[in-house]
Amino acid sequence: QVQLVESGGGLVQAGGSLRLSCAASGRTFSRYAMGWFRQAPGKEREFVAATSRSGGSTYYTDSVKGRFTISRDNTKNTVYLQMNSLKPEDTAVYYCAADLLYTTTQIMSAGSYDYWGQGTQVTVSS
Repeated sequence: QVQLVESGGGLVQAGGSLRLSCAASGRTFSRYAMGWFRQAPGKEREFVAATSRSGGSTYYTDSVKGRFTISRDNTKNTVYLQMNSLKPEDTAVYYCAADLLYTTTQIMSAGSYDYWGQGTQVTVSS
C-alpha cells in the first residue's frame, strides 16, 4: 500500500512557475514509476509527465515539453513537477500516481497506475 500526498498548487499568473511535490508513504517508493496527471473541469484526466523507478527515464505529453520537468528523490520518497512558463490552459487539478508494473508503452495510461493522490489545484490566470 502506498499513500500519496500532493502539495504546491496555487494561483499564478501566466508565465509564472510552480513546483508540485508528491510525498509517498512506505519504504518501497523506488519500486514504483511515478506519474503526474491533470484534470480540468469538464475534461477527462490526462497524462502530463512520468518518470521511471530510478528517475533515469522521463516522459512528457507534447503540450508541456520544454516547460515542465519531472524529477524524483528516492531518499525522500518524493516526486516533483517543476512547471515553468505556465499558461491558462494548464489550469487543472494535478494528481500524482504510482505504477508498480510499468512498461514504457503503458506509462502514459492512467489505467496502468495503482495508487493516486487526492490532487492539488493549479490555477493560471491570464
